Amino acid sequence: MNEPIDVVVVDDHAIFRSGLKADLDARIRVVGEAATVEEAVRAVQELRPAVVLLDVHLPGGRGGGGAEVIAGCGGLLGQVRFLALSVSDAAEDVVSVIRAGARGYVTKSVSGREISDAVERVAGGDAVFSPRLAGFVLDAFGTQAVSTDDELDLLSARELEVMRLIARGYTYREVAKDLFISVKTVETHVSSVLRKLQLSNRHELTRWAVDRRIL
Repeated sequence: MNEPIDVVVVDDHAIFRSGLKADLDARIRVVGEAATVEEAVRAVQELRPAVVLLDVHLPGGRGGGGAEVIAGCGGLLGQVRFLALSVSDAAEDVVSVIRAGARGYVTKSVSGREISDAVERVAGGDAVFSPRLAGFVLDAFGTQAVSTDDELDLLSARELEVMRLIARGYTYREVAKDLFISVKTVETHVSSVLRKLQLSNRHELTRWAVDRRIL
């Protein structure tokens, strides 16, 4: 079994932090907690977790919340990855933390298993968004449309379908269910898409799709 992924949980509600820790599965090891901007920056700098589960709205600091925490840990962005976890699905909240450097954003309505999946994917370098939040990212970062006809011609119709769903943050299992194909087939299509587009992982694929306004 692989080593658990070290995580710091940042949320100003102690009861939520306790519930979240209980819901996360064995892949995740919570090594620290914080309730304010200052506590979060200090915990991340001291503990150097693989992933920080970060609420968007936090007391303390200069009122910048989760985005301010990421800014305060700017020197660690190559080592520590931030996953926003919030009750808010407002566009301005999503965009603010993604601009700051978060690698994903999921809402608190998801299950502990889904959050554990998201942490694992972010730790592995993927970008993770609750599917309906991907449009906010597209609107914010896809202002420069790029011609993609030649690149898209490399993909089959099925690969294009898979690419769009993966770039929106769907899991392999969700893609398989949506397209009525097996998870193994999804994996094969994703590998083919990454190879044809000369990309390395799902995070790069999401950025590629967002930059070209094709989500």
